[in-house]
Amino acid sequence: MGIPDEEIRLKHRIDELYTERPVSGSRYIVAILRREGWDINRKRVVRCMREMGIAGVSPGPNLSKRNLAHKIYPYLLRGVKARHANHIWSIDITYIRLKRGWMYLVAVIDWYSRYIVSWELDQTLEIDFVLKATQTGLQHAKPEIWNSDQGSHFMSPQYTDILKKAGVRISMDGKNRAVDNIFIERFWRTLKYQEVYTKEYATPREARESIRKFIHKYNHERPHQSLKDHTPAEIYLKGMTPEDPIPTSSHENTFIGKEIA
Repeated sequence: MGIPDEEIRLKHRIDELYTERPVSGSRYIVAILRREGWDINRKRVVRCMREMGIAGVSPGPNLSKRNLAHKIYPYLLRGVKARHANHIWSIDITYIRLKRGWMYLVAVIDWYSRYIVSWELDQTLEIDFVLKATQTGLQHAKPEIWNSDQGSHFMSPQYTDILKKAGVRISMDGKNRAVDNIFIERFWRTLKYQEVYTKEYATPREARESIRKFIHKYNHERPHQSLKDHTPAEIYLKGMTPEDPIPTSSHENTFIGKEIA
């Protein structure tokens, strides 16, 4: 039996509202939905947000409730600015809508260069795709600090043990503070406004291929104002700084779009 159309439309709309305003709580989202004509209560919105992975809550059988024995790590980045590539990385999960359903994307971003170091897309919120993205990232390099929210995936010893074994300092956002992970939140907005919301992925395979192409362009072709018009790859992979001259190319292959990240 397929997913009801109303549930798909509701979750897609919640995703749009949360992307537009990542600090949104369920009360705000309920208020907007009611103004739009939805007959809905807060309990249903909270349930949808949990199923969507919003606010770091996932519904998997092993992750549905936070284990209070899991350690909450302090936020190490207040007032801290990334000084070089691989100084600070962040990881997060977001909801990706399909025409007839949804998927989940996890990504790791380097704060200094805005480079997407690794990513994985899955149809469930089971922890395996988070662990794979974490391990793939660490195969590229080892950051000094690795930041996340307090979601159940990132509280899991399966995840934190990988980072501790690698000798990485673990940092966690304050509860319900999306602004503590601002660079990945900006990337989500860029991805959704320039890619996801402009498409109607018919299948998970189509979504994966289209997002793969977008992330490649984001990393290698898209100049960033915050990097003084360098691309993330020029800073991350080539060791350049924003102060270095912009490389010239023999052909125009620049990704044009509204810059958010």
